Amino acid sequence: MREIRLASRPAGWPTAENFEVAETPVPVPGEGQVLIRNLYMSVDPYMRGRMNDAKSYIPPFQIGRPLDGGAVGEVVESRAEGVPAGSIVSHGLGWREYSVSDATKVRVVDPAAAPTLSAYLGLLGMTGLTAYVGLLDIAQFRSGDTVFVSGAAGAVGSVAGQIARLRGAKRVIGSAGSAEKIRHLVDDLGFDAAFNYRDAPVRDQLRAAAPDGIDVYFDNVGGDHLEAAISSLNKFGRVALCGAVAHYNETTPPAAPRNLSAAIGKELSLRGFIVTNHNHRMTDFVTEVGGWLRAGRISARETVVEGLENAAEAFLGLLRGENTGKMVVKL
Repeated sequence: MREIRLASRPAGWPTAENFEVAETPVPVPGEGQVLIRNLYMSVDPYMRGRMNDAKSYIPPFQIGRPLDGGAVGEVVESRAEGVPAGSIVSHGLGWREYSVSDATKVRVVDPAAAPTLSAYLGLLGMTGLTAYVGLLDIAQFRSGDTVFVSGAAGAVGSVAGQIARLRGAKRVIGSAGSAEKIRHLVDDLGFDAAFNYRDAPVRDQLRAAAPDGIDVYFDNVGGDHLEAAISSLNKFGRVALCGAVAHYNETTPPAAPRNLSAAIGKELSLRGFIVTNHNHRMTDFVTEVGGWLRAGRISARETVVEGLENAAEAFLGLLRGENTGKMVVKL
């Protein structure tokens, strides 16, 4: 089997030279384990942080060892009760063609309940749960709120904006990096307004799109987007700090938002979160979002790259913003 390993740690933007494709024997499952043939794998912005040798909420990738991340595949051999061969499962051991996992660490999914198996990495997986928890639990969204989502054409942002719309937002605004993505947000996903952050200062464009201010900001970007949101947030506004992709490849510490002191006078709430600490919400999430999916009320575009050997390039493309919706690799 083949797997993708970390060849070296990047300084600044990663390059193809930081990855290597290696061949290794197919692993053998032990008692209580399953052998999975991976069908799709996920590449996600948080993986960039794991390429650094730095303490964080999740251990860093190790040089010479395979990377890991979300994947969905078929169980081809089982030595565990409750997860028979032939089951389709999602798990956290991607970046390789075959994985061995403890059966307790996989989630059996229903292929008939999703348009594609890759949906269990996106809309019906941790990506969708991130949007659901971030908007409803962390930002405490309420019907009638005006919501701003940065990186809104990405995997998490596109779902967060749609959930806000379906839950009764007064107005949903998104930012993205191309005219095509802006059209997708408004025409396909039902955002009330969207702007290209490359066209003009984010603060100016956000004020024009939300002249009465915003109540909730779902932050996937950080930097000038967070600063602009603080400026536009109304009294008692709430921010879900989900990601800060604008900073992931910087080699010097980013400056904090220059207007952070405004959070005091406005009595804002800014809260970060890690979605794996909210797995108890999975049942509610699947019930509600799955219902919208079956009814055709929510959708999620995917950018699919073919071949494990192209996984590193898919990841680099993600960091460059080349994806619309969830970036997945089909093995």
